[in-house]
Amino acid sequence: MGSLTQADASSGIVAVGDELQSLAARLGIAWAPIRPEHGLALLETPEGLAIAGDSVHYGNPLQVDFVGGKAAHRRRFGGGRGQLVAKACGLGKGGVTPSIVDATAGLGRDAFVLATLGAEVLLLERVPAIFALLEDGLWRARRDDEAGEIAARMQAMHADAGRELDTVVARSGIAPQVIHLDPMFPHRDKSALVKKDMRLFRELAGDDDDAPRLLEAALDVATHRVVVKRPRKAPPIDGPRPGHMIEGKTSRYDLYVHRALK
Repeated sequence: MGSLTQADASSGIVAVGDELQSLAARLGIAWAPIRPEHGLALLETPEGLAIAGDSVHYGNPLQVDFVGGKAAHRRRFGGGRGQLVAKACGLGKGGVTPSIVDATAGLGRDAFVLATLGAEVLLLERVPAIFALLEDGLWRARRDDEAGEIAARMQAMHADAGRELDTVVARSGIAPQVIHLDPMFPHRDKSALVKKDMRLFRELAGDDDDAPRLLEAALDVATHRVVVKRPRKAPPIDGPRPGHMIEGKTSRYDLYVHRALK
């Protein structure tokens, strides 16, 4: 597979036929009408764009769906403002709803939870192939009766937050009170990659070796706090020590607080 980080992804993607092949070419990834036996390829499915490899190694195709599946279940039964990510980002029981930048948006799962709870969220994703899936998922969600109101609070931009966070945020017109970071942790134990969809995502995204630089940029831009999602037993990102930690069963949030949210 060619380099995916050098291509340009379009916004508002709805790709069919020749358009899908053109999009695949821009992403530096193959196009195929069916799941490939080798490598990765861009597919069109009834649920939207997907990137897939052989099922033995990669499992199900990777795609973004804010309408059905796990997103629908979490939207209805996720636990509201008691969820770990909501507490970390300041959407507590007091009714505070800060403006948020998710600077490592990925497939948008955490951002969708925050938008479900009423937050305006700017999603930044630097890997073009992942951004294409994210844009496609948002396009479809905005046309759904139930998910549309939530997706309307989400704005996605293709950008490298570690290099241009301040510029991108200024261009968006958002003054982020909270910046959410979920940098890819560089696993060295192969047993950590047992989830097949995680293998596919990691092959696209790689490790976030510039996490310290990203944290520094986020601390400069956020007006109130930066929250960093980490594996529960992982060390904090190199740099300033977090002021607080919120722990869950498998993950935790490191909080860097400038001032209280009111």
